[in-house]
Amino acid sequence: MSDPTEANSTAGSAEAAGPGGPGGGTGGRRVRVVLVDDHRMFRTGVQAEIGQTEQTGVEVVGEAADVDQAVTVITATRPEVVLLDVHLPGGGGVEVLRRCAPLMADAEQPVRFLALSVSDAAEDVIGVIRGGARGYVTKTITGTDLVDSIFRVQEGDAVFSPRLAGFVLDAFASTDAPPVDEDLDRLTQREREVLRLIARGYAYKEIAKQLFISVKTVESHVSAVLRKLQLSNRHELTRWATARRLV
Repeated sequence: MSDPTEANSTAGSAEAAGPGGPGGGTGGRRVRVVLVDDHRMFRTGVQAEIGQTEQTGVEVVGEAADVDQAVTVITATRPEVVLLDVHLPGGGGVEVLRRCAPLMADAEQPVRFLALSVSDAAEDVIGVIRGGARGYVTKTITGTDLVDSIFRVQEGDAVFSPRLAGFVLDAFASTDAPPVDEDLDRLTQREREVLRLIARGYAYKEIAKQLFISVKTVESHVSAVLRKLQLSNRHELTRWATARRLV
């Protein structure tokens, strides 16, 4: 793929279809999507299946094959939904989510993520959901169901493949992944991101650059985190985050 930001030229060029066509008609709905998967043939297949915009309402505005490409394309195109593979060169889907946290937190134009993977392993599902993905579906999903899932995620719903719904509940109810952490729940999404970066050893200036905020704002977030968690310094904060596997 010579240009990862260039969507497949078939997107939006298909002849309009009525309610009986693929995807059942769009009712005027539109959603801009980026495909992130390291297998080009799979991306081509998904594009062919869902990218006929007049029929499905889905406009594929970009593609990426690894973490760096994904972050670049998502930042440049600001799609409403990203179809994200879990296993990617450069750190995997979780790394994409981490680096796109500011885009997910945008109140006016949030970028939402839907994991689309062949894997249904607990660590993969839990990792991307904790990272901020709004749903997780497997690659056995039909094109019609995938389009429906994309629109549901765009609207803010959480979406899982039928077999994974109960699995996810069981996984988060296990001792390895508690569903509720009252201390962590006190923190805002931005405070959690600052917490993770502090625990990873980033300096305030590095955090500010990473999150596109000022150093003073970073300091304010750190103070808020320490106060809410009743901790005294960043060393205690790092130990706290490590114990909860947030690093």
